Amino acid sequence: MQDLGSQSPKVSSSEKFPYAEELYRLQNYDIVEITIKTASEELNQIFSIVSGDQTNMAMNMGQNGGDLFYMNGYTLDEQGYVDIPLVGEVKLVGLTAEESKNLIEEKVRNFVPDDFFVRVRLGGIRFSSLGEFNNPGKVTILQNRVTIFEAIAASGDMTTIAKRDEVIMLRQYPDGSQIHKVNLNDKSLLSSEFYFIRSNDVLYATPLKVRELGAGTNFIQTLALITSTVSTFALIVALIRQ
Repeated sequence: MQDLGSQSPKVSSSEKFPYAEELYRLQNYDIVEITIKTASEELNQIFSIVSGDQTNMAMNMGQNGGDLFYMNGYTLDEQGYVDIPLVGEVKLVGLTAEESKNLIEEKVRNFVPDDFFVRVRLGGIRFSSLGEFNNPGKVTILQNRVTIFEAIAASGDMTTIAKRDEVIMLRQYPDGSQIHKVNLNDKSLLSSEFYFIRSNDVLYATPLKVRELGAGTNFIQTLALITSTVSTFALIVALIRQ
């Protein structure tokens, strides 16, 4: 009997591409989860913004597909502030999650001199997908990091007439918005800043030229539509000439 264990699979691999991920800086209207724990149960109740019936409501929303972080997270206002119980208003816009954590620790230390714990993280990655996606719309992925291919998968993949070499990405920055064109077929994407999407990104899948020729979702349907249109036009011309 042939020893199958001695055979190694034939695998073709490319070179590794290092990540070029940039630290995300919080923007106005971002939702962040801020957890503050101390040795005092009384202080823990003050720092917690979800309690009693609100906790049950948030749990029900999470089970029913709602946005749990919207219920128990902190939303940066139009000035970039969050209002934390006991601590007061803290400006987080333009800061990373780690920088926000350090700033909040400084504020909490004024009220809690003993040991305490602070955690700050984004309430998932929120983005919008438009155009030639099978399931376009607003999407929230409860992860700290999401690749552009994961975002496409969460949108039901792209349709057969979508341009893989020209995906429009609208990205927001603290000082404004900028449009980028992303080529999914270019392997250098793996080491670019656009490989990982950011919260509030908008992805637009542009259609191929075939979309301009008809309303079919693929070439066969479009060809059938064109053929039917030509046949109808020829019939009308023939009737007119009679």
